Parts: sequence; C-alpha cells; structure tokens
Amino acid sequence: MNSVNRLTGLLRAFYLSFWAPTADSMRKWALAAVVANAGITVTGASVRVTKSGLGCPTWPRCTPESFIPQGHPAHSPINMAIEFGNRMLTFVVLAVALACLIGAVRGEPRRTSLVTLALLQPLGVLVQGLWGGLVVRSALNPFTVSMHFLISIGMIAAAWALYKRCQEDDGPVRPLVPARVRLIGHAMVAAIAAVIVAGVVTTGTGPHSGDVAATRFALDLESVARTHSAFVYIAVAITVGLWLALRATGGPAPAVRATVVLLGVELAQGAIGYLSYFLAIPAFLVAVHVFGATLVWISALRAASSLRTRDPLPGVQPVGPIAASPAAQPG
Repeated sequence: MNSVNRLTGLLRAFYLSFWAPTADSMRKWALAAVVANAGITVTGASVRVTKSGLGCPTWPRCTPESFIPQGHPAHSPINMAIEFGNRMLTFVVLAVALACLIGAVRGEPRRTSLVTLALLQPLGVLVQGLWGGLVVRSALNPFTVSMHFLISIGMIAAAWALYKRCQEDDGPVRPLVPARVRLIGHAMVAAIAAVIVAGVVTTGTGPHSGDVAATRFALDLESVARTHSAFVYIAVAITVGLWLALRATGGPAPAVRATVVLLGVELAQGAIGYLSYFLAIPAFLVAVHVFGATLVWISALRAASSLRTRDPLPGVQPVGPIAASPAAQPG
C-alpha cells in the first residue's frame, strides 16, 4: 500500500508540475528541454556512425509496408532498430516540449515571454520531424544531414533561452559587466557557432555518412579539418580573453566560473578531435565528439547569458526561486 501511495504521489506531483506550474517546476521543464534536445542530437550522431541512417528507408513509415521495423533485404535488424529507436525519441522530446508550453500557458501570472519561448519547442520538433523525412528521402544527402544537426543546435539554444528566462524577470536587460566584456562574450558565441558549422562540414566530408549509399561533400578532408581546427583556436583564444576581461573588471563570480568551465570543455573537446583525426576518425570517437560539441555549445550559452540579467517591471513582483503560482494550489 505504501508503494502505491508513493507512486500516486509521484504521479500527482508530475501532473501538477506542468498543469499547475510553479517557477521552480517551469525551470525544471526548461532544463529537461535542454537535456532532451542535446540527447537526441547525440543519438542522431550514433545513428550515422553505426551506418543506420537508412535503417528505416522510408518516411514517415519505417518500411514501405509498415510504421515499425520489419524484415528488409537491404538493412539489418540492428540498423533498423537503431534508426527506429531514434525516431521514437522524437516523441520524448515532443512530450517535454509540450510540458514546457502547457506550463508556460497555465502559469500565473502568464508571462508572454515564456509562452513565446516555450512555443518554439514543439514547433522545433515539428520542423525537425519534417526535415528528418527530407534527410531520409534524399538518401542522407550531406547538406540535409548537416542542416538536421544545425537545427538541433538551434533548438538547444531556444531551450536554453527558455531556461534562462525562467530565472529572470521581464524587465529590460541589465548588464553585469562593461560593454566591451559583453562584446567579447558575443564574439565567443559567434566563434563557437563557426566551429560547429565547420565541424559539420568536416563530418559531412569524412567517412561516416550513415549508409554506404550516401554521398559526401566533394571537399578535401584534410583542408576542411584544418579550417575547423583554426576556428577552434580562435574560439579558445576568445574564451581566454573573456576570462581575463572578467578577472580584470571584477566580473560576477558565476560568469567567471561559467567561463572556466567552458574553457575546460573546449580543451577536452579539442583533445578528442585531435585524437580522432590521428586515429583515422573511428566511429566511437565521432559520437563522443558530437556529445562534446553539444556540451561546448551549452557551456557557451551559459557563459554568455551570465553576463547580464533582467530586472522586474515596475509594480511586478520579482520571480522567486520557488514562487508558487495560485494555480499551483490544488483546490
């Protein structure tokens, strides 16, 4: 009976977390959206490096006859299961996205900024689903595969913006550092975005296409890899510059810590990249490198967003750490 009561309590708390949201539960759902989008980005890379990209050779069905994996002469059951499993994870991301949107809409008082950012989550899942169909129907054309990844990077940024806004008020932006330091922060994010784009081109030129029938970018792999490395050096240099600027200007401790974490993740990611290159780009390290790319991106967003905050609007109660809304009180 105690186990049943505990399970009932957990289910009720889960239900109230989005149907009768608090500021704390909204933050948790937004963070879940960040994790879910990063997770499906990494599993998508796993599909590619295991040559499972066309494990389900059609879309929206898995095979021409069925929505679920069935015997197919050109694809192994393992490849079909991997690709189908990644498709099913889309529904997990969608469920988290809908929880964010419901929580934002039902929050009291309703915050337009939260609703707008939360709406981007299910819309993004829809766009990704349709684009994923284009990826399959184009037989893993490297451009469509690259854009599939970059859309996920954009969704991670949107989820982080939602998470950050859940911790802020709706007033005007208030810088926590001098303008020149914020400019360095913006340059850092831009440099890391360039690193990611260059990395996508490098991957699209490399050996892991997702299927033996898939094409590659007609580029020299060594040249694009060197270009990618050059952008990495620039991003690391700007990150070091941001850290030095924060120390010199007495920047807030959270921003200093976030920048140090970003620098550590960048260096680890660079080491993985070089190891992968010198070991002839093994599939496992490619997947690890994609995971590292998502961590670098999230760390960059965290560092940049720690350079400013938002004050409450006049006459509006500030957002508290666990401020419960009237809707959160069961009636």
